[in-house]
Amino acid sequence: MEFEVLARCPTTKARVCKMTLAHGVTMLPTFMPVATQAAIKGLTAQQVESLGVSLILNNTYHLNLRPGIKILEDAGGAHRFQGWTRNLLTDSGGFQLVSLSKFTTITEEGALFASPFTGEPTMLTPEESISIQHTIGADIIMQLDDVVSTLTIGPRVEEAMERSVRWLDRCIAHHDASGKKGVQNLFAIVQGGIDVSLRDRCLDEMIKRRDGVAGYAIGGLSGGEAKDTFWRIIKQCADRLPDDRPRYAMGIGFAEDLLVCVALGVDMADCVFPTRTARFGIALTFTGPINLKLQKHAKDLNPIDKDCPCPTCSDGVSRALLSHIITLETAASHAVTQHNIAFQARLMGRARDAIMAGAFPAYLRKFFKDYYGDVGYPEWIVNALRSVGVDLLEGEDVEVVQGDGAKWEYSDKS
Repeated sequence: MEFEVLARCPTTKARVCKMTLAHGVTMLPTFMPVATQAAIKGLTAQQVESLGVSLILNNTYHLNLRPGIKILEDAGGAHRFQGWTRNLLTDSGGFQLVSLSKFTTITEEGALFASPFTGEPTMLTPEESISIQHTIGADIIMQLDDVVSTLTIGPRVEEAMERSVRWLDRCIAHHDASGKKGVQNLFAIVQGGIDVSLRDRCLDEMIKRRDGVAGYAIGGLSGGEAKDTFWRIIKQCADRLPDDRPRYAMGIGFAEDLLVCVALGVDMADCVFPTRTARFGIALTFTGPINLKLQKHAKDLNPIDKDCPCPTCSDGVSRALLSHIITLETAASHAVTQHNIAFQARLMGRARDAIMAGAFPAYLRKFFKDYYGDVGYPEWIVNALRSVGVDLLEGEDVEVVQGDGAKWEYSDKS
């Protein structure tokens, strides 16, 4: 990996970086669409690349189960298997310790999974996770970490954090011995739940191991914690992580969350949100998400966004058509998925342009004013941006509202 910081916002912690991997350049900050099973649902790899995406995510646990490592090995790796020519990151399987917890037993050796398909037991150790990711051939591979639900409290959180550090040592040793360190890049994952002291302890230990890793991820968030807690943990980690390595916030996908994280110093994020919500008929726009299932769109012959360059919008596919077929035809899900991925790429591309131009605070003010309009700014966003020198309320007559705005993504403003 070659990693270069090209520009910094003079006010916030945002920055533009150039990350060069084996399959090309990815400019940061960026959003990574999630292709869990080696495909973005409804789209070909070529369609995804045409939307301006240069880095996607595959899942180690799921690809190991199906189609299996032998098929991926015979295909020459996941890039060739799925027809993807750009950069690829693989999740280690650690998240499945939470999402598939009823099938999982955690020991110091690793995670013992019962296959949700056959019930057959599979032991995923740190070494095995790295070996699977080596076969997949991802440009960025993640350590296996011990993940607990964000809302977990008590000694289990400390246990998981300390085990994640020990498992990182095993991942580093196995990766170093493989001879693949120069091509595939291992990232550490900072754990510790929402406990500030545990996060600091984990940061201390993982920063000590910086010679063994190419970048760092902030894990264990976006699991139901309060947004005011979420941004403070992101800021705590981003402030301390090495400046010469990429910083990756895992599981972040809402537009408002992405821009707050960028302002706090995050470079990369991923989430199933933009693709999953497309299948529910929600289109993402710069004035807020649009629920295409609502009757008011049934006679609207305008595209989702007349300024959007995605094929759905530029080819003139109307809101009325999408409203008509959204629950009837898979074509509608595919069309909205294309649009939502393009929206995420434009959101982050505009952020990069604004940082390069020294105008990122102005971009934040315009985005949030357009996005929330007269609804009012969620208090957590105001607090988070104030922490890095941007006051959304300065010179504005905008209400501040309590709460996280958790249902905002399913509302309709237009």
